[in-house]
Amino acid sequence: MPVTDPAPHLRLPPTDRVRSPLTGWTRAHWEALADRQLDAVLPYATPGLAQYRLPGRASWSGVVLDGLEGYARTFLLASFRIAGAGGPGGGDVSPHLIERYTEGLTTGTDRDSPEAWPVLTDCSQQMVEAASIAIGLHETRPWIWDRLDVRVQERVVDWLSGFVSARTWDNNWRLFQVVSEQFLASVGAPYSRSDIDDGLDRIEDWYVGDGWYTDGDGRNFDYYNGWAMHLYPLMWARIAGPGGDGGRAAIYRDRLARFLATYPQFFGADGAPVHQGRSLTYRFATTAPVWMGALADCTPLAPGLTRRLASGVARHFVERGAPDRRGLLPLGWYGTFLPATQPYSGPASPYWASKGFLGLLLPADHPVWTERELPLPVERSVQYTALPAPGWLLHGTPHDGIVRLVNHGSDHNPPEGPATDDPHYAKLAYSTATAPEAAPHAWARATDNHLTLLAPDGTPSRRVRIHPLTCEGRRASSRHDAHVPGREEPFPVESTSVLHGPWELRVHRVRAPADIAVREGGYAVADGTRPESARGPGWALTRTESGLTSVMVGLYGWDEETAIAEEVESNAFGPYSATPVLRATTRTTDGPSVHVSLVALTRDSVYPEALRTTITCAVRDDGTVEVTFPDGETLTI
Repeated sequence: MPVTDPAPHLRLPPTDRVRSPLTGWTRAHWEALADRQLDAVLPYATPGLAQYRLPGRASWSGVVLDGLEGYARTFLLASFRIAGAGGPGGGDVSPHLIERYTEGLTTGTDRDSPEAWPVLTDCSQQMVEAASIAIGLHETRPWIWDRLDVRVQERVVDWLSGFVSARTWDNNWRLFQVVSEQFLASVGAPYSRSDIDDGLDRIEDWYVGDGWYTDGDGRNFDYYNGWAMHLYPLMWARIAGPGGDGGRAAIYRDRLARFLATYPQFFGADGAPVHQGRSLTYRFATTAPVWMGALADCTPLAPGLTRRLASGVARHFVERGAPDRRGLLPLGWYGTFLPATQPYSGPASPYWASKGFLGLLLPADHPVWTERELPLPVERSVQYTALPAPGWLLHGTPHDGIVRLVNHGSDHNPPEGPATDDPHYAKLAYSTATAPEAAPHAWARATDNHLTLLAPDGTPSRRVRIHPLTCEGRRASSRHDAHVPGREEPFPVESTSVLHGPWELRVHRVRAPADIAVREGGYAVADGTRPESARGPGWALTRTESGLTSVMVGLYGWDEETAIAEEVESNAFGPYSATPVLRATTRTTDGPSVHVSLVALTRDSVYPEALRTTITCAVRDDGTVEVTFPDGETLTI
């Protein structure tokens, strides 16, 4: 994806390379970016300002709910901007911003208005939006809530009271009820203490240690851990106030501190977050837990690192077209890319990015805004980070600034019953420089970062439920049952990843009949032009015009003949994408087989022919694999 720097349509201030030597960004940049986005949505407001009906694909909830989403999520951004500036007149905040959202609140809660917001019902999308409105009202209380006409206050309470004793989805949605009812309590309105306590008690079932929650039952690990599971409990504590949290806030602060200790390892030197999980169109929201750590005074990160991480993310997207030239955030990653979204994503869904502006609540003289930027971990040294809770290895290399996530633990499936595979969860690896092939036509082939068993007609198996086995140091392993269409019984596959320098060594043990072929793909690289490709005996390579290179080298159990899988309009990083592929088309016996591959994603020059001749691989009779690298280190798996 080409970088456009600067972004003149956003009217950003000059960079400050003294205070911010790595990004050039200051608080003024964040304020300007917030203001531009708030200005840009105004032309799409309904006459009473209760809905913002933005252009783009509608969600499954319909145009009215999409319009409410437009109000609620941009109000969250406006509330951080207003409160951070100390109200109108402070920090160049226009009083019209307060008037605008006050009028929308007045109109939306008027049941006789043609712009009225739908009432809250069990598991309804408006619950999500109500939580943003409740948080926004709390943060702007002196300038909006306290100045509302009593009748409007009563209507707002009436609308939010739909949460009381209502049923939500049993995941992060429990926290929407918690914060909204706590706001009702804070303004003296009726609420249910048991709703709040039950919701907070429920997330205890999902806490798995080291700062990690699964989002509901199952192994659902992604950015929701930061922008929902950590964010809302601490926002609840802010609303509850000192002494009103029953001691829970101290626990939440400790958990967030544990999470933040390794969170910077998820970000590349160019500011890109690892591209994994759902709702990636929220973009800047990946910075929300970093800001919350500073806001709740529980972060282990130095102030200069906090700002460098957050500003790096914001600048990364701004330079790549988000917001676009209209000032809008499209549904996608950089530009519009619908396969990176979900059916519940509507035109205003990307504005959960507003959570990434939480740092504006910190005063301008806070050390986060005044201290000099510090480099990210990937900018300092090679990073190997094992995260046993989600079953991930993080691997960062400073010479190219890329961070890779090796996945042996997150599948986004319930513990039992029907399960599906999702390209944003089922892959063996993700990175800050690539995205999975996510369009339906490409995902059906399940090629990139996937170990696939192929039926005789070529239909691929799926990696559905991932069962983690180990995750420590530089290695992790897992197993899954490969379901091959046309076969009743699943075939077990055990996979191990070991990191070595810029490489990932993968060892797969497959138990399947001899007529089942095996295929493995590396990272899919994507660009605005067709990537180059090269193949040789036992290796394949794809490279973008900018030099981003994906390599697969077969060390054991693979055919000499390799392949390149090319796709069009299937990748969030560009319209043309390509993946190097290894194949084992002839397996001589039924039962177990071992397949060893070397995987790389790099901006270095790579010579796979030399690697294949200088790296030795031996498989013993007991299945133990020994690989010796040119530097003399031997890995035993």
